[in-house]
Amino acid sequence: MTQCPLQPWKLREAARAIHGGGIIAYPTEAVYGLGCDPLDGAAVRRLLALKGRPAGKGLILIAADFDQLRPYVGQLEKPLMKQVLESWPGPNTWILPAARSLPGWLTGSHDSLAVRVTAHPVAAALCRRCNCPLVSTSANPSGRRPARTSLAVRRLFPSGVDLIVSGEVGSLSRPTPIRNAASGRLVRA
Repeated sequence: MTQCPLQPWKLREAARAIHGGGIIAYPTEAVYGLGCDPLDGAAVRRLLALKGRPAGKGLILIAADFDQLRPYVGQLEKPLMKQVLESWPGPNTWILPAARSLPGWLTGSHDSLAVRVTAHPVAAALCRRCNCPLVSTSANPSGRRPARTSLAVRRLFPSGVDLIVSGEVGSLSRPTPIRNAASGRLVRA
């Protein structure tokens, strides 16, 4: 994995924002993401309102490693889980069974959760610094094109984002593909 180009103070500032109930914008593999602490219901509801995203759709969590995701996901057959783990870190989002105790604001109307162990150096460093996975949804109002620069985030969200972490997005031209781990079905190409 490439080293994070951010200064340690910027990572600390982002972690303080997350742990204080804030919403941050940060670069990911293809676009800027909006993120918050997944266990902070008020922050998640604020993020959904900011985007105009229906709560029933559920959300994606990103993490620096699978250990950060373990409390959020349920069991999957070993051969299927092996395939998931071998694809990470990388730009592969998988739908896994959700842990039974998971709050509905993460899963929406589903009994599953979309998760990714990111290889993006900034996104992974943020998860490590926060010591938790982050909600990761594209930085755009629903129905609009996702932001690919910090300036585009500022234009799309002149208010409501507590901190923008500047950096380069990855080389993907579209948001990461999403695949259902149990069925193998491609949900988003």
